[in-house]
Amino acid sequence: MSVAIALFTSDLRVHDQPVLRAALRAADEVVPLFVRDSGVTAAGYDVPNRRAFLADCLASLDASLRRRGGRLIVRSGEVVEQVRRVVREAGAREVHLAAGVSGYAARREDRLRTALEGTCALVVHDSVITVVPPGRLVPSGKDHFAVFTPYFRRWRETDRRAVMAAPRTVRVPPSVDGEPLPVRDAVEGVSPGVPEGGEEAGRARLSSWLTRGIETYEDRQDGLADDATSRLSPFVHFGCLSPVELTERALRADGPGADAFVRQVAWRDFHHQVLAARPESAFSDYRARHDRWRGDLAARRETIAWREGRTGYPVVDAAMRQLRYEGWMHNRARLLTASFLTKTLYVDWREGARHFLDLLVDGDLADNQLNWQWVAGTGTDTRPNRVLNPLTQAKRFDPRGDYVRRWVPELAGVEGAAVHQPWKLDARVRARLDYPDPIVDLTEAGERFARARDLRRGGGT
Repeated sequence: MSVAIALFTSDLRVHDQPVLRAALRAADEVVPLFVRDSGVTAAGYDVPNRRAFLADCLASLDASLRRRGGRLIVRSGEVVEQVRRVVREAGAREVHLAAGVSGYAARREDRLRTALEGTCALVVHDSVITVVPPGRLVPSGKDHFAVFTPYFRRWRETDRRAVMAAPRTVRVPPSVDGEPLPVRDAVEGVSPGVPEGGEEAGRARLSSWLTRGIETYEDRQDGLADDATSRLSPFVHFGCLSPVELTERALRADGPGADAFVRQVAWRDFHHQVLAARPESAFSDYRARHDRWRGDLAARRETIAWREGRTGYPVVDAAMRQLRYEGWMHNRARLLTASFLTKTLYVDWREGARHFLDLLVDGDLADNQLNWQWVAGTGTDTRPNRVLNPLTQAKRFDPRGDYVRRWVPELAGVEGAAVHQPWKLDARVRARLDYPDPIVDLTEAGERFARARDLRRGGGT
């Protein structure tokens, strides 16, 4: 019997799964393989929150395969070596893999192709991790779009591949064995609010969102206290949900909410095509502004306060505490906390991006790093020097202070919008709050940033 390998990476699902379907078409038997990559661990990306969510994802994938007569084979170690071993054990003729966008993914594909040459074919599939493959849409004379709006116009008009049904049967050669599946309960240091992972949980959340959430998304997406976003990003990051199917099902919902939601999916594709074309932008400025970021003792202390949610600006602190508790943060909160670190405190965006990757369940290299660069003004933002004023943002997106009171219990008894400026309360009231004064004056911080970027001082938005 002929054998093929479906090498799972960021596509941990059976529905709309081009890698698995292609492997099934190519051979009589298929080895569904996932390698717990030692390279990811060495790079520091194997953090507790994502490790716990991954354990759920693998258990869900294994259960789906078993319902179809198959099973998931899990190995640990260096990817190329583990794939070569399974090729030898199974006598596989082909290895199927989803195309990645990072420099690491590109190197992995190159190493696999070299290692398998002459013994086994490597087949790389696009439109698995993104809706539109990086490199398919390019402006004249360039290798990628650097501005979202023209990219989005082209993205909307581009034909998408058809959504694939889940296979009915998966036959796995009995001679190939794997390790026991990792268990979420064995992972230490997981944030208390990390949700259950896996395709089954993701599809249930998607169905609920399309039924009860997407209709009001356009109007409510920025409301911090409303919690009206889909929270699907962890499932999309691990590939429990296909972005192609997600887009198709959202568009069937129709209306302005669906359009606004699909625009966010396109933003994800946009960042992936930027990273694919400029892999160094994961760690280097996409557009250098010649910043001399603060790194003195005062800056280090302020950065620690930012991480711990003790800056004295309640909306910033609420967001940072939500991140630590849930391994997730509202998109609007991500923008304002990133602006506070990079422009109000004038600290290197890489400090913040690393902290987010340490905690976010949806910690995606393309989205995380390039969103941080967008806010810092070193990325693709066409207004690189905009500053998000935390007080203005709080008034606009948490007008009653409900979001702050939810995550900053010290301020739970403060009524109304006063919760956003507790330093203005009566001194006796303030003394009972156990909440710090602001670590920085916004006016002075704005002037410092203007000097650093050689700008005329302007107001925050």
